[in-house]
Amino acid sequence: MGTLKFKRVILKLSGEALAGKAGFGIDPDVLVCIAEQVEDLQNAGVQTSIVVGGGNIWRGAPASARGMDRATADYMGMLATVINALALQDALEQHNILTRVQTAIEMRQVAEPYIRRRAIRHLEKGRVVIFAGGTGNPYFSTDTAAALRAAEIEAEAILLAKGKVDAVYDDDPVTNPMAKKFHELTYMEVLNKGLGVMDSTAASLCMDNSIPLIVFKLKSGNVLKVVMGEKIGTFIS
Repeated sequence: MGTLKFKRVILKLSGEALAGKAGFGIDPDVLVCIAEQVEDLQNAGVQTSIVVGGGNIWRGAPASARGMDRATADYMGMLATVINALALQDALEQHNILTRVQTAIEMRQVAEPYIRRRAIRHLEKGRVVIFAGGTGNPYFSTDTAAALRAAEIEAEAILLAKGKVDAVYDDDPVTNPMAKKFHELTYMEVLNKGLGVMDSTAASLCMDNSIPLIVFKLKSGNVLKVVMGEKIGTFIS
């Protein structure tokens, strides 16, 4: 095995990625795929944390657009991320991976509250930490939560695993086969071109804290390839 490029990372998973081909709910096969890839990271000695979205269960923005109070809709989305985090924890522990779930909204019966120093200590002891509940505040996405947690725990990179696309494009490659693929970008290019990789708050936070972002497709073996420095997907710095 070659040299690790990153030794402490945040794996950002969208809720849609967990849904698999069904497009909603949680696909057990996807959970197994993720668990196997995280196991690869653990075996390689990578300190791994995960931020998970909730779009496979609930999306706050569409509900808000239809008249629901935005803060209420966002809090419901945060609770959806906790459901996903518990499902991920179960899948990881079935692969004998020590795991802790930390939530930005306290619910001590099912998870630890988020405490920065405790999270870092878990990572140092070889445990996988799953950050759920977003930032704990409405109006912020789980992309922003990933950027925030990465800065707090001093992660060396954010690995943005996508369910449908394998990189960043200038248009939706699903509907436009002529869409241009980007291999490398800067955060300023992402913001100026409006590429929609992540929201502007998250992109600005990554840029200000010099945290690289790698966007790639969630499929077997890809996560380990990224931390080993293999050129797949799009590298944003």
